[in-house]
Parts: sequence; C-alpha cells; structure tokens
Amino acid sequence: MNHNLKFATTRADFFQTLSQRVNAHFKNNNLPKTANGQMVFKTMFMFLLYFIPYFIIVLGVVTNIWAMLGLCFVMGLGMAGIGLSIMHDANHGSYSTKSWVNQLLGISLNLVGGHALNWKVQHNVLHHTYTNVHDVDEDISPRGVLRMAPGSEWRPMHKYQHLYAWFFYGLLTLVWVLVKDFTRLSKYEKEGLLKKQKTNATNELIFVIISKLLYFTYIFAVPLLVLPLTWWQVLIGFFVMHYLSGFILAIIFQPAHVIDGTEYPMPDDQGNLENNWAIHQLHTTTNFANKNKLLSWYVGGLNYQVEHHLFPNVCHIHYRNIAPIVEQTAKEFGLPYKTKETFLGALAAHAKLMKALGAKPDYTAPLSVA
Repeated sequence: MNHNLKFATTRADFFQTLSQRVNAHFKNNNLPKTANGQMVFKTMFMFLLYFIPYFIIVLGVVTNIWAMLGLCFVMGLGMAGIGLSIMHDANHGSYSTKSWVNQLLGISLNLVGGHALNWKVQHNVLHHTYTNVHDVDEDISPRGVLRMAPGSEWRPMHKYQHLYAWFFYGLLTLVWVLVKDFTRLSKYEKEGLLKKQKTNATNELIFVIISKLLYFTYIFAVPLLVLPLTWWQVLIGFFVMHYLSGFILAIIFQPAHVIDGTEYPMPDDQGNLENNWAIHQLHTTTNFANKNKLLSWYVGGLNYQVEHHLFPNVCHIHYRNIAPIVEQTAKEFGLPYKTKETFLGALAAHAKLMKALGAKPDYTAPLSVA
C-alpha cells in the first residue's frame, strides 16, 4: 500500500478562497467552530438512548422477552448515534478546543466495543486523505464479497452484490468488534502508521484487550448473570443491537462515496494525483438529503459529507450553515458540488453503482463511473 501519493499543487486559490469565506462566517457571527449547546444536548441524548434501555433490561424492569429485544433495538439506534454524532466529531478533534475532551469522548467508541485509535488511522488518515483511491482508502478496499472500486478484483459473485450487500452492511460493527480491531493493529504497525500516531501495536493491543473485556463484561456477562436468560438469548439481543447499528452506519457512509456519479482517481506511475487535495474531495464526495433536518440531526451532519471532508476540524452542527458558502465557491471555480436530493435517492444511486461494479469488467477499458 502506497501512503506516499502526492496531490497536485495547482489551483490552490479555490481552497484559499473557500477557507477565507468559511473563517469569515464564524468570525462575523462570533461563533466557535466546535460544539455548542445543541451539540451538548445531542451528546447526552445519544448516550441515554443507549444506556437507558440497557439498565431497564439488566435491572429487570421488564421481563417480557420481546420487550427486551425491542430495547436492544433501541440500543442499536443509540450505538449508531454515539458513533455518528459524538465519537466521530471527537476523534476528528472538532468537538472541543480542549484535547482531553476530544480524547475522552473519542474513546466512547471503545465503550461500545470498538477501538478509537484504529478508527482514527483508517478514517482520518487513510480515508480523509486519499478518498476513493484504490488500495489506499480502506473504506473501498477489497472485502471479498463486496467490490467497491473499479481497481478491485472481480469475482462472479459480485454480479449480485447490489442485492446481497445490504445484508452484509449489518455486520459492519460486529466485524470491527470481533476481528478487525486485532488484524488492523498488526497491519498498521507494519505500515508504520502506528508510529506516526506516536504509539505501537503492543500498547494498543493491551488497551484493546482491556477495553473489550470491560465491554463484553457489561454487555454480555452482566445480563447473563443477573437475568433468567440463556446465553443464546443474550447473544440474540447482542446481535440485534449490533446488526441495526452496523446497518445504519453503512447506509450513511456508503452513499457519500460509493455512489453513481462519483470518481475513483488513480495516481500515475510516479504516485501523482491529478488534483490538489481539496478539489480531489469534491470529485469523490457526495451530499444527500440536505433538506432533511431530522435525518441530518441523527446522523451527525454526515449527509453534508462534502463540508465534512473539506472542514473535518469543524463540528458537524455547523455544516448546514457553511454548505451554501461551499456550494457557491465551488460553482464560481467551475468545480463539482455533488448532491442527491433525498436519502432514498442516494441509496438508489449507491445500488446503481454497486450493480455497475458487480458487472464483469471489460479489462480493455476502465469502468466509467463519472
């Protein structure tokens, strides 16, 4: 994997102009770029959405097995909400100006079974820097049953991926919790990515093991000990919670980059990419459902994916207000500002590209996805 790709240095005036305008927006309105009161309320709401159902279950407030399963479903909503609206901003350093606040809220990912450092490397370093670049952006890297980039190996099963992908999306967080957090540490250590984060595989593995032991203690062992449930009943609740959370996360992140009309820039033989970093983001990122305020609130503003990729250091609570500035500036410079009007439209466009990527490639000509 090549982490030494080079972006072009041309047309730097676009991002310079855009940054000046966005900075002026915050200065003129006397606004911080970090969280505000609305964000603090949302933080409390998402944690309560996850933990209130948990305590209702383990304290035996409800005894009906179907009611318990329903509460596990609500926990799944809360778990996805913590990831989308709290952990995500904190690990980007955009929740607070205080690094300890970002670090504390960032490890809320460990609280729900993941590992914050792994997520930072895959998401902040690889995905946000080299968006949609095959073999570098792990969000589109080969996953066996799914083919998300033209450069990935094609297999006959991929012909049907636009139909079966939706099932596998629900396994997203389960794979992270049970397998990926361990395999990624070894991979990132070999590639020197952990050293750049001023840590190493041994320290992180210890942290992973301790945090996962604590996680499985409260999420699995405690219900098994205090409730008249069998291990498989607890396991079903655990699976329902994770499956819903994983599915929500996948259908929010996938339409932002793996969507009909997106681009997959490839470097030349010297590792040079065609555009500078900011313009690269415009070519590889798509917004959706920007008028849907409820969806935007729940998903941490990640339907404003263009704004997020250009300004990951800005708390998502501000994306709606800076979006018109980004769109206007992009149009002034003759650059794309990609957006789908509705969430369902974005999912349909995602399915369309998945079907195109699933077709057997004509190796004499690249797949056209632009």
